[in-house]
Amino acid sequence: MVRTVVFTALLAVLAPAATAQVTVIGGGLAKDCYEAAKYGLLSQVAAEELCTRALEHEALNLTNRAATFTNRGVLRMRQGKLDAALSDYAASKRISPNSGPTWLNEGAAYILKQDYNSALVSLDKAIELDSSDLYAAYYNRGLARERTGDVEGAYYDFVKSKELKPDYTPTDDQLARFTVVTN
Repeated sequence: MVRTVVFTALLAVLAPAATAQVTVIGGGLAKDCYEAAKYGLLSQVAAEELCTRALEHEALNLTNRAATFTNRGVLRMRQGKLDAALSDYAASKRISPNSGPTWLNEGAAYILKQDYNSALVSLDKAIELDSSDLYAAYYNRGLARERTGDVEGAYYDFVKSKELKPDYTPTDDQLARFTVVTN
């Protein structure tokens, strides 16, 4: 007997997983930028300006400089400044190409721009690098895969996201849309 699995789903509402900030070691403006991005201590605009000041005026080591570009990118993405966010992620990757959170955030920005193929490239890299928020990389890749027509791949990515973070409600919401039928 041949078994096939058929996947059906209503099209997902695009809501990329929460963005990952990159920890800055030490003090100063770069650390304040990280905390503003992570904890929402300032308005998005004020936090972005804080990150810009850190990049322009602080003597940062390469790790903290790359992290600050990523954190400013997160803040810009939250404001809908997607091209500026992507520019920051590119600057971060030039300095630190193996930062999983940077690739994850870049993938989220591409999803918001509805550039799903680019999102898949970024999210595949985030997964390859074992990003600290791996559940979010799988969740976001599931969104991108579904939008490119890979419904089965999307389903399995949502399942993996659920496995990695069982209490992440958006994954439950996505999985609830699927019907799996075995023939």
